[in-house]
Parts: sequence; structure tokens; C-alpha cells
Amino acid sequence: MPRSPAILDSSTVLLVGTSEWVTQFATVVNTQTDATVQRVQTKAEALEVFQRETIDCLISEYAPEETTGLDLLREIRTETTALPVIVGTASGSEAVASEAIGAGVTDYVALTESTDQLVADLLDRTERAVRSAQRSATQRDRARQFDAIFNDSQTATWVLDPDGALTRVNQTAREMIDEDVEAIVGKPFWTLPWWSQTDATEAEVHQIVENALDGTFGNVVISQPSHIDNPCVIDLSVRPVKNERGDLVSIVVEGVDITERVDLERNLRQSEELHRVTLNNMTDTVLITNETGEYTYVCPNVHFIFGYTAAEIREQGPIHELLGEDLFDRDELAEEGVLKNIETTATDKAGREHTLLVNVREVSIQDGTILFSCRDITKRKQREEALATLHETARDFLYTETHQEIAQHVVDDTPGVLNLDASAVYLFDADANELRPAAHSARLKELNGPLPTVRANEETLPSYSFVEDESLFFDDVHSASRLKNRATDLRSAIYIPLGNHGVFIAGSNEVGVFDDVTRELADLLAATAEAALDRITRESRLREQDRTLRAQNEQLTALNRINETIREIDQALVQAETREEIDHTVCKLLTANDWFRFAWIGTIDPMSDTVDPRAWAGTDQGYLDSQSFSVAASGTDPAGQTAATGDATMISNVAAGLRDEVWRKDALARDYLSVLSIPLVYNELTHGVLTVYAPTQDAFDDTAKAVLAELGETIASALSAIERKNALLTTSITRVEFSIDDSAFILSRLAKDAACTLSYQGGVQQSTEGSYVFVTVEDASLEDVAEAASQLVALDDVQQISADGEGGVLRLRLAQPFLALELADHGAVFREATANPTSTTLVIDIPDRIDSRTITQLVRESFSAVELRSKQTLNQSIEQDLYSTFLKKLTERQLEVIQTAYYSGFFESPRERTGEEVAETLGISPPAFYKHARTVQRKLFATLFEENNRSITDSVVG
Repeated sequence: MPRSPAILDSSTVLLVGTSEWVTQFATVVNTQTDATVQRVQTKAEALEVFQRETIDCLISEYAPEETTGLDLLREIRTETTALPVIVGTASGSEAVASEAIGAGVTDYVALTESTDQLVADLLDRTERAVRSAQRSATQRDRARQFDAIFNDSQTATWVLDPDGALTRVNQTAREMIDEDVEAIVGKPFWTLPWWSQTDATEAEVHQIVENALDGTFGNVVISQPSHIDNPCVIDLSVRPVKNERGDLVSIVVEGVDITERVDLERNLRQSEELHRVTLNNMTDTVLITNETGEYTYVCPNVHFIFGYTAAEIREQGPIHELLGEDLFDRDELAEEGVLKNIETTATDKAGREHTLLVNVREVSIQDGTILFSCRDITKRKQREEALATLHETARDFLYTETHQEIAQHVVDDTPGVLNLDASAVYLFDADANELRPAAHSARLKELNGPLPTVRANEETLPSYSFVEDESLFFDDVHSASRLKNRATDLRSAIYIPLGNHGVFIAGSNEVGVFDDVTRELADLLAATAEAALDRITRESRLREQDRTLRAQNEQLTALNRINETIREIDQALVQAETREEIDHTVCKLLTANDWFRFAWIGTIDPMSDTVDPRAWAGTDQGYLDSQSFSVAASGTDPAGQTAATGDATMISNVAAGLRDEVWRKDALARDYLSVLSIPLVYNELTHGVLTVYAPTQDAFDDTAKAVLAELGETIASALSAIERKNALLTTSITRVEFSIDDSAFILSRLAKDAACTLSYQGGVQQSTEGSYVFVTVEDASLEDVAEAASQLVALDDVQQISADGEGGVLRLRLAQPFLALELADHGAVFREATANPTSTTLVIDIPDRIDSRTITQLVRESFSAVELRSKQTLNQSIEQDLYSTFLKKLTERQLEVIQTAYYSGFFESPRERTGEEVAETLGISPPAFYKHARTVQRKLFATLFEENNRSITDSVVG
């Protein structure tokens, strides 16, 4: 017969396993109950369901080979011990059962019976397990609830056993009775020594406990005598606690300190007399009547409002004779109990009409049942009406956007607020230091004539009020000494400053028309106008600030993104080994985020006068193939413009001029909406052009342009460094000899001026003070050549290093960079230079990696008349490698010292110049010179022996 265990109808059962009995049990649970059944096959699936959903019972097969049963149980028990878990096994044994019990199983089923019997038995066990778990949860909830009540800091709680003996006491009760709890636990509650300090007898306490034992709630109020320090009054309640079967299990006694409430009640009674006195002297009037409207009480202060005595009020008859008929609905009062703020009018003894605000309340005071409290709001009503008009004015101010509009609104609304039809508003012009009439009424112009502009110098009434920030009220303005227009028909007048904005003026042709209400409303109108003027000024400033902040934030965001990209590029440049790596890395990093859509680097080809792409990254979509990047100042892609001008080219809106330049159409088709192209130049050496395209208009500003231009210099510097490095590492070079005729070359000019022959064979040194060059002098006196050199502006310093008959060696400090440095940036080596009064020859080594045409072009650009005399290919030997290695080990200062010593003849035998003389030439101490010399010698020998041995070893191993 099908079963439907109600306990499972609202439960969720998780079945784990693949056995047939698991399948059959799932079918039975689904057909015989309304439970939610979830079935999984593995431990991992079971844990996932357990973590994700609320499960009321878990039933798993014991499958040791799949670690499903007990391992799953152990992992679940690390999370909860409350979930009922039943494990079934077809190979049960006492060992398995023991292990399951040790793992915390709720029930263990040995699958030795028939499947049908097993399923029926398992369904019963599941129902019992779920019921037991729910009962345990209920008991835990009740225990927590009782603990919360028991630990209430506001209530003293005692727990008694069914015989009335004390078993537990909370902290509040301990502090209240001030007894050693351990000494009184187990004693009858009514025998506690504390009762002797109160007015309660042992019999009274015993009785309410006995009532609780019989199942009846009991209550008693006890108090301590006044001679006790800080006596208290306790509301003591006793209630029985029964279990589910209705058996008495305990008694809970709760004590609440009501001392404060008792004191409040006593104070309330004591203040009743004070209230009566106060009622007699306040301006509000209180009247009490019976149901027919006859007075049962008339407040003695009734004359304050009505002018009648209490006796005269009674003589008038029912209250409706005073307050009017149908003041309120009696049925509504019965339902609500009190009706508040009923507005009515009444006439006083002198015949004046008053506006009253009446509250009506049901009471039971002697024979009276209805209480009326009346407040005179006549003046307040008048003020409210004026304020309502002023409120409309303030609301109109919310929609104004200029100071002029505010001024006109004030003038237009003055008659409704102040009942004055003559008014004007002056606004302050800070630049001119003048108060200018911004708005005025026709009536004021009629009474006063045209309003003039006045200086803010305190000489007139408007300027004095404004500068001194003082409101001026005149019953007759003709009595004011600062009145300039004595012919004015204005008599009563008001001048109120509007903060830093100007002055409000209002008046009448009558004398003394201002009362307190008018003055108050005038101040309010002026304050409202000032607030509106402040708002407009503030909003104007805020809008300007917002525009500025938005622009700054956008600029800062873009700059931060640029800086992050540049930092990444800088790091990549430091690690790059080849020119190609630099080019591709720069393009890739620039397009790594959504800021740039496409970036490419091109080489300027002087032969074809175009920019040829050599590296790119991002979304190209065939753009480079669609264009011919001609070098031109206009009409071509920005890359060609930058190549032509040598300056950065920024296009903020590609769509502008769409019909004028063909490249813009192709760029727009690829969502290139703004472009920036920058030259890659370092030390006047061009390494190409970098161009980036952004998917938004105005993606670049002047700051971004400047930052990316600096990036271009950094990239060019890195490319120059790579070329210099490659020049040192290459073994095959092209040696080119040029003949030049240009006095701009310092050696040519000096050779001509001194009528000598000068030769340079290395020795250029770049320091913080400039470039040092050693030159050999032939066919002339060294002193004469030095004198001629000192007359040249291009030379900052000349020193004679060594003299040898008709010649010697000079060290020249150049004011401008030497050609050798510029060639080094291109990767070439300035090998030799020989100049005489009629001709100059240059010898330059160009590594194979460098296009010799570039160096030739550089030389032609540097000098006016250049002739290529010879070109030959050489293979550098290992000595050249050692020379390069040696130069890398030297500091600039060490190289300068050793070159000066060499050309001075320090190393000749005998020495032509001593170490002290060389040190004096260098401007250093002799010990410093010797230290540098020994250091260089040590590095030279280390390079010669160690590097040479290493090269030989590498050759042998290879």
C-alpha cells in the first residue's frame, strides 16, 4: 500500500550512488511522498549539491572503490553535524558499521534483504532521521530563545525546579539581590534572605510560586524601604514552563525594576498643581463643556483672546455662541478621540475678529467631556499669507538663470509681499566698483525720477547700505543726510543689502507706513533674493569648475594611460637587442589597449621621397597597402607630413576636410578618427616616423602630443644605441673617404687660419664640460696654432699637450658637438681627419648593418662641398674587438686622462712630460692622475690577456 510520510513532503533528499536500490528508492520516494529528490552518482557531485542547496537528508551507498560513502560523510561532517546521513552497503560488516559510526553516520543499512523490503525499511529510517533532525533543530531554537531571554540585562531572572527550589540565576538577578549565588542555589525561592530587605513577606512569595506550580501565572510588586541606599521597586512575575507532554519542568521568575516608572507617576501627581498655575497664565485659552455645550470649566486667562471674563463667557450661553456652529463632527471626535488644528474665527468683546486654531479632545474631567484649546493665530495668519506670496516668489527664483532675472522678479513681486508698489534693485559691478540699477518699478520712477548709477563710496544711501552691510528703514527718508535727490516724492523707504550682489530698495509716498511685519517681510524678501543670487553665482562657478575638472580628469586619465604605456615601452627599450625588436615592441605596446587602434613606424626613403612601413601593430585592415606615403607638407597621410616638416603632426578630426585629402576617406573607413605622427629624431638624426591612429575624435591634446614627442626621442635614442652597439660588434665594415671644402668644419678653419696641417686619429671625448678632441699639428709652431685656436668662437678651450719641433699635440674643447658623435649615433665610426690650408679629408668606417647612403647623406648635409674619393670593404680583426672591449671598461674621465697622458709624451722614454705636468694640464692632483693611469693600465692588460685567452679558448673548444 503506498505511503506518504508527511514529514518528508516538504523535505529535500539527496541520493548518491549508482546501485539498483538507489534507483528504486528514488522512485518510491517520488511516488509515495511530495519530497524533492536529487540524485547524483559521485562524491564530487554530491559535495557540489550540498554546498549549493539546502539538503534535509543524504542517503549514500558504500562504495569503497569510488570513495563515495564514508569519505563523503567525513567531508560533510566537517561542515555540519546536524544533517542526517544514511549509508547503505551490500557488503556490510561490523568493521564497516564501526567505521561508519566513527565517521558520524546517522543510520547504517546493511543491504542483505530483498530490494522491496530494503526500500520500505529505508523509507521508514529516512522519515525517522528527518523527524529527529527537525526535532533537534526545534529544541536548539528554543534553547537559544530561552538563553536570549535569560541573558536579558534589563530583567532579573530566576529559574526554579518543579519543587520551587532555585536552580539558575542570571547576572541581573545576581546584581539585584547581592547574594552569594552558590549559597542559595537549591533553596526554596521564598526563603531567600533578600525578601527581608523588601516589603514582601515570605508567605506572599511562597503563594505566587505555589500558584505557578499549579500552572497559574502570578504577579506581585515589591519595594525596598527608604532607608536602603538606592531603594528600588520590582515588578515580580512567576510563570510555569511545561514540556510537550504538558508536564511541569521548571518555573521562571522574572523581576523588572520599575522604580523609574513609579517615580515618574509620583512626579506627575506632584506637577498637577504646577500645571494648573501654568494654565491660568498662558495665552492659549482652555474651555471644557459637557455634551450639550454648557461650560464646566473656563480658563481664567480667557480675556487674553476674547476680552471677556470667565463669568461673562458663561453668561453667553453654550460654546457655539463663542466659536460658532458646526465647529466639529461629534461622531468623528468619538472615533478619533482628538481633532486638531481646526481653524475658525471669533469676535472679541471690542468687536475685533480673531483667527483661532482650536483643538478638540474627548476627556472625562468632573462633568466635562469635551475640551477646547484655543490659540490666537491672527498675526500668524497675516504673516502666512504674506509668506505664501513670498514662497511663490522663491519658487519663481528657482527657474531664473541670471542676476538680471532675479532683480526683475523682486521688483515684480514686491507689491504682493510688502504691499508697496515702489521698488528697485541695484546690482554691484565689481570691475567698475559701481551699483547699477538692474530693475525698478514704474511707480518708483514716477516718485523719484530716473535712478542713477552710484559709486560704492558710502556717500549715497544705496552705497552706504551696501558697503556697511546694514539695512536702513526710514519713516521719512528726507531726514537722511545721505539722500542726494531732495526732490524725490519718496517718503517711507527701505534699503537692504543683498550680500555681495547689490541693494534692494522699496518705499511709499506716505510717511511711517512700515510696521514690524513689513520690516520682517522685507528682510525675508531680501534674504530670499540674496539666496537666489548666491545660487546663480555658485552654480555658474560650479559649472565652470565642472567643465574645468572634467577637462582635467579627461586629460589626467589620458596622460596616465600614456605614462603607463610609455613606462612599458621604456622597459622594453632597455631590454631590446635589435632595431626590429624595438620597432615591433613599440607598435605592439601602443595598441595593447583600446586607446590606439593602429600604430606603425616608417623609414624615410630619400631616393623615392616616401615613408616606407617597417613595423606595425593593431587593426590595419589593409590601410598601409591602400596608401602611398609621400613626403609632403600637405595632402598626404600625417606620416608623410611629419617626414616633410620634421615636426609632429596632429589631426584631431579625420572627418574634417574629407573631400580635400584622399587618405582621410581610407582612414575613416577603418574608424581612424584622430591621428598623431611624431618624428623619431635623436641628436638631429632621423630614424623614421611613428604614427598612431585612435578610434575617437580629439584623442590627443597638447599634453599627449608633447609626451609622445618625448617618447619619439626616447625611441630614437634607443635605436641610436642599438646602431652604435652593432657598429662595435660587426666584423665587416665599409671604409669611406671624403674630401670636403667647408670652413664650418673646425679643423679646416683652424688649419687655414694657422697655415698648418692638422690630423685627427680618434680621441674625441664627451664630458659634462663639452667635447674634447686631440689633434696633431704639423708644419707650424704649436704656440702659433694654439693662439689661432683661441680666437675661434667654436673652441671653448685650447691646451698644449706636447711639442715636437715644428708641431705637437693640442687638446681642443669644442663649443658644439663634434661630427664623430653624430656619426656614432648613426652607428658609424669617425676614423681619421686630415686638414691643411687648402683641403680636408675624412675617413669614416660604416658597419655592414648601416646603409652607407645614410652616412653619405649625413656628411653631405653637414658640409657644403663634399666629394666621395674612395670606398673599400674591410674585415675587422680580433684586435678591434679587444679595443672595443677595452673602451667599454673605461669611464669618460679615465679615457680623458690616459689620452692626455699619451699625447703629452708621458709614456715616451725618456718622458717628455712628467705626471705632475700632465695632472696640472688636466686640473687634477698628481695622486689622482697616477691612480687613473694605473687603473687604465690594469684594465688594458686585463683586456689584452684575459679576453685574448678567452677568445683562444673559445676557438679551441669550438
